[in-house]
Amino acid sequence: MTAATLTQPTLEAVETLLREELAEGDVMLSTATPILRHLLVNDDQALFSDEVVARTRGMLTDLARQWLHAEADAARVADRTAFIAEREDRLADALANEPALLGHIHALTIEAKLALQLQSRNNIDPVLCPLLQELVASRDDVIAGIAMAVLAAEARFIQHHRRMLLPLGDLPGDLFHAALLALHAGSEEEEAAATADRNLRAAFDESHGRLGLISRLVMRMGKTAPRALSVDHAGVGVFATALALASGQERDLTVLSFSERQYARLSLAMRAAGIKQQVVEEQFLYLHPEIALPEGFDKLTADRASALLATSSPQGA
Repeated sequence: MTAATLTQPTLEAVETLLREELAEGDVMLSTATPILRHLLVNDDQALFSDEVVARTRGMLTDLARQWLHAEADAARVADRTAFIAEREDRLADALANEPALLGHIHALTIEAKLALQLQSRNNIDPVLCPLLQELVASRDDVIAGIAMAVLAAEARFIQHHRRMLLPLGDLPGDLFHAALLALHAGSEEEEAAATADRNLRAAFDESHGRLGLISRLVMRMGKTAPRALSVDHAGVGVFATALALASGQERDLTVLSFSERQYARLSLAMRAAGIKQQVVEEQFLYLHPEIALPEGFDKLTADRASALLATSSPQGA
């Protein structure tokens, strides 16, 4: 997607180009989850050299272990280490059959990887971004408190990424429910599984998970929320949530638009969010410095960008 792509920078030509690239991106997203699942369950361990596959497997196994710890508590298992070791791979395989969960983990991997890339390439701190520093010092005690909680959650997120961990409590509510159903169905001791399920659900509060906290912060910002629509000012995590809310997309799909070959979706999301041309160009310099917006992109209105995004249908993403 470069300025040289268009010979006549008319609005119709810009929309045609973006529509075609969006469709190509949809195809890529539609095949991503099935391919990832295939690699996860394939017996050829050489395939796990790929970072995304390895991290996905690690996080699925971590989810399984958390369940097994709860189940071991319920069953009062004496040898907890052996109990978990005997069951974790089978339960991780069960979780790998949940496409939405795989898609979410894929998005988290892209998000963390981008945050670390921006730290290395642009000296953008993956945790302590300027916006959070400002909000922690806010006179609004509620905003200051949520901002502090988000800071802690972002620090844990980066640490978890490096260790290939994913707390059950950080899952969105629907994925938490789906994961527990899969884990419960794969368990051998029904009574212990039922107790583990009940205890984990009782302790779950989506609003206090990382993504819930970020959403609460952005929404609490109200009219000042557009300040979060800058990756260098807000950091990847807050930027992704703010962009998703402002463009009307799901957050995971928004994060996937940060990856390669999703330039059309990313540019359309920014325009749909009402981000001005100059700021869109600045964000691309951080996210994809090798890509230039097509000539005439400034003719595209937020409403038209939203309409183009609405035609997108990345099945399985």
